[in-house]
Amino acid sequence: MKIVLQRVMNASVEVEGKIVGKIGTGLLIFLGIGANDDGSEIPFLTKKVSELRIFSDKNGKMNLSLNDIKGEILLISQFTLYANTKRGRRPDFIDAAKPEKARELYHQFGIELENLGIHTSKGIFGANMKISLINDGPVTIILEK
Repeated sequence: MKIVLQRVMNASVEVEGKIVGKIGTGLLIFLGIGANDDGSEIPFLTKKVSELRIFSDKNGKMNLSLNDIKGEILLISQFTLYANTKRGRRPDFIDAAKPEKARELYHQFGIELENLGIHTSKGIFGANMKISLINDGPVTIILEK
């Protein structure tokens, strides 16, 4: 699994002109599921995301976690994180999981976040989504497992 997470003041996702998910302060997470992923990565990554100390304390130091600030997550499926651009000009996505598998693991990831007590909004798997956000910092971090 590959994650690109951004610390945000707010974020929303729109599908076909309708807002289908939105959050206030928290994390926008783009989640890529690889062909070799089996779900065993989910507990580690969700715990890591919830405990990463990337929010500012009263002194302006990145010392607080999502849990500490009671932040939210907007979770977006993002197979293009597995783009292979080594040859030619058109990326291939051979390393990305097939849609059926990716959909299941994406939903499991969201459930695990909710089980950790994190309010989680999601995009619509496989849809053409428009993402709006105000990046705070900016802080953007890449995680892989």
